[in-house]
Amino acid sequence: MRIGVFICDCGSNIAGHLDCAAVTEYGSNLPGVVYAKENLYTCSEAGIVEIQKGIKDHNLNRVVVASCSPRTHQPLFQSSCAAAGLNPYLFEMVNIRDQCSWVHMQERDRATEKAKDLVRMGVSKAAFLEPQDDIEASLIPRVLVIGAGVAGLSAAETMADMGLEVVLVEKEAEPGGLLNDLYRLSPYGENSSERIGEIIKAVSSKPNVTLYTGSRVEDIGGYIWDVDITVRQGGGETVKEKVGCVVVATGAVPLTPEGLYGYNGRDVITQMELEERLLKGEVEAKGIVMIQCAGARSPEREYCSRICCQTAVKNARLLREQSPETRVHILYRDMQMYGTENEQMLWDARGEGVRFDVFLPDRPPEVGEGKVRFYQPLTGERVEIPCELTVLSTPLVPREDSASLSQLLRVPVDQNGFFLEAHAKLRPLDFATDGIFVCGSARYPANVEEARSQGLGVSSRIATILFKEKLVTSAIVAEIDPATCVGCMGCMEMCPYGAIDYLPEEGVCRVNRILCKGCGCCASTCPSQSAMLKGFKPNQLLAQIRAV
Repeated sequence: MRIGVFICDCGSNIAGHLDCAAVTEYGSNLPGVVYAKENLYTCSEAGIVEIQKGIKDHNLNRVVVASCSPRTHQPLFQSSCAAAGLNPYLFEMVNIRDQCSWVHMQERDRATEKAKDLVRMGVSKAAFLEPQDDIEASLIPRVLVIGAGVAGLSAAETMADMGLEVVLVEKEAEPGGLLNDLYRLSPYGENSSERIGEIIKAVSSKPNVTLYTGSRVEDIGGYIWDVDITVRQGGGETVKEKVGCVVVATGAVPLTPEGLYGYNGRDVITQMELEERLLKGEVEAKGIVMIQCAGARSPEREYCSRICCQTAVKNARLLREQSPETRVHILYRDMQMYGTENEQMLWDARGEGVRFDVFLPDRPPEVGEGKVRFYQPLTGERVEIPCELTVLSTPLVPREDSASLSQLLRVPVDQNGFFLEAHAKLRPLDFATDGIFVCGSARYPANVEEARSQGLGVSSRIATILFKEKLVTSAIVAEIDPATCVGCMGCMEMCPYGAIDYLPEEGVCRVNRILCKGCGCCASTCPSQSAMLKGFKPNQLLAQIRAV
């Protein structure tokens, strides 16, 4: 065994709080270590050269780097080892920054001793590392987009322009989603039907887009990058398709506020119903009150729907534009007009005569007898507003079939029923499951521009995958020894990615390496120790434990 140990100062992040020279000296005397080197910045070009030079000059067959977090730097060091001819899975990383120097800044001597312990553990594990080969999978340059609203259409249009084949499935008879029922769009008052019509026309003209309307995805099989789908059309016939990635763009629907504020669909309506009347030119009321957060930010739905305030202000301005003598009054808890353009729309509405008043959530307005009564906290008085029409700003809510689709795709939904992305900031358009993406209001209520930009973003994410000749993924996955597996299927229940199958003819379980993410749940559960995680096998982990 010829192990090389590289200790990183990380500037003063590590060296400022422990004795890196002493750790390097200690590491050089560990069993199997033939070379040890201290670097100012191991991740710098000079540090990488030192690793590669050490591998070649000292014929190293294992490398241990003691520095910062493997989450950020392990791929860099692994690729550096590979460039020098060493299998990248014969590399081990020890975190002496996050787990040592940063948490023991005032204890230099004890931090140094702990760093020695961590290095000793890393060297002990490295001695048992095994070379691995990356997993390669073929890719199918076709994409399934579920939902043909503005987000789904935008994604389909962009991917088609990139040269990818797109299968677009829409459950309604016509594409367009909610934009088919809107009058004008905020903040500039664009004609909704013209805007969505242009996008539909662009998508329909693409020869590499197959559009199924009045249809739904009935079944999904295979595995990511090679997915078999069954589409059931309106007439009952089914179509089989094969795709590489899936985009969920099913959108959301406005809440019907049954039992709220005397809603009846006539003189108490929703913003969506107001849109329909504006579209048909059927708004004759001269006194209109809009009530915000109707059915949102409540025990039943704790979230803010984000777009309700924009919609109310936009429609209030349209009403005043069509009939300047119309009195429009908006009752709100908080006006969520994020973005400079929407904020300007709010100030313009105030200047155009739209009235705004705050109400308290524990003292909501009362609607009845052609009047709206509410408690005004600024004056401490009850105010009564005569009106002919009350408009409720209701939130967007998930579609009824979101839960069944999430089970079909094996992707999560949040506590409100919207699809849950992998990470709100780092991976906002990805699911935790590879190859499946989400955009538009299926993820959370979004306005038109947000939905369109998310559709474009999903296209970019997919392009980074499907334009490769093949997919290469990490070899750190689970494996099951068929010689000792008893077929109890306990590992299948524990696997969060559905990556394990039972083979009844053989009576054993098997791991799908493409689906496996290397979480180790199966290895920690298997009673016969048949399931193991590569790179974290019992002999490797026990070596670390014995070392410490």
